[in-house]
Amino acid sequence: MPRTLLGVAGFPVGHSRSPAMHNAALAELGLDWLYVPLPLPPERFAQTVRALPASGFRGVNVTVPHKEAAHELADELSTAAMAIGAANTLTFTDGRIVAENTDAGGFLDALGVDPRGLRVLVLGAGGSARAVVWALREAGADEVSVWNRTAERAAGLARELGVRHVERPEPVDLLVNCTSVGLDPSTSHEEALETLGLAGSEPPPTVADLVYGAGTTVIVEWAGRAGARVVEGLEVLVRQGARSLESWTGRASPMDAMRMAVQERS
Repeated sequence: MPRTLLGVAGFPVGHSRSPAMHNAALAELGLDWLYVPLPLPPERFAQTVRALPASGFRGVNVTVPHKEAAHELADELSTAAMAIGAANTLTFTDGRIVAENTDAGGFLDALGVDPRGLRVLVLGAGGSARAVVWALREAGADEVSVWNRTAERAAGLARELGVRHVERPEPVDLLVNCTSVGLDPSTSHEEALETLGLAGSEPPPTVADLVYGAGTTVIVEWAGRAGARVVEGLEVLVRQGARSLESWTGRASPMDAMRMAVQERS
């Protein structure tokens, strides 16, 4: 019997820790499945994804820059994917492509606190930011604001999802970074904080950073130095991945094995 395949589609995608994480989980579950990277430039995304089921794929995760394209490609959308306008998980079933967004639920799982009543600022306006904004709004955050270096994008996102757009970061209870600022090793911490409008400001009580790299990110270091509670990007990765894996396998995800796999690559 051909091996069941899963994967992660992005461009680039070689840096992704999803293959290590999911293959460790599949081994822990005793499933002879394989999860592979799928480097797909935008012009090849739709055609290639439609061909994957014939090659033995059960589903794929979708990362930058394809989350909105995955939403458009799908035959069926979950409530979250439809509302967010982006998808990070595709499942191939009965000749159809079903889209889900586990970024939203995975973020709330990783956050570990009830956001009801909190004032939140989300930095960024891409697919991940859309998921976080929607998740926080639906979970009852008192006020959700969006900031982005390109103000028009933030204003558009805020308008679509019914939250606030701010032209500069404001004091809040929770800050969520959904930008890639600071990942470039040639960018100093001071430059990164300046770019994000955070230079000279104090972190709020809780800071979440959806990005991750080879070491500590600028946002995590900035927040940790001040004693803020920090939610790191690797935990968000594990939590959204766990939800995707459960949708494909129907089995509970082995969280410890998944965390160990992503941390080994740190």
